Amino acid sequence: MRAGLRILLAVFYAYAGYRHIVGPEPFLLITPAWVSMPEQVVLWTGIAEIAGAIALAQPCSLRLRQAGGIGLALYALCVWPANVNHMLMDFARGDGSLSGGWGAAYHVPRMIAQPLLIWLALWTGRVTDWPLTVRR
Repeated sequence: MRAGLRILLAVFYAYAGYRHIVGPEPFLLITPAWVSMPEQVVLWTGIAEIAGAIALAQPCSLRLRQAGGIGLALYALCVWPANVNHMLMDFARGDGSLSGGWGAAYHVPRMIAQPLLIWLALWTGRVTDWPLTVRR
């Protein structure tokens, strides 16, 4: 199960990275105002997602998979402010138009999923076994 989820997560991040690079506009819309050089940040976040996905997906080196898992977990933590900003912008609009009108039904699960994505990157990258296996 872990290997399958690892590949699925790698595909998810590779596609997300591709979207950041070829179509940065939606990501620029949700980038907090305090982020300097947002175009470059969005480009490099896309590159980071692709690099992490490649490291996580490869079958040969546990250390490289672990580095990919740690990198993607840190990435998910670092982009969380953009997700929070997106939620606050959307809720402030009232009509939910920024996120396609999904409102709380979109943003609440997204906020809950962020820590899960962080854990999943670490677990599938074999950085941690917690909470499924207790190390002795």
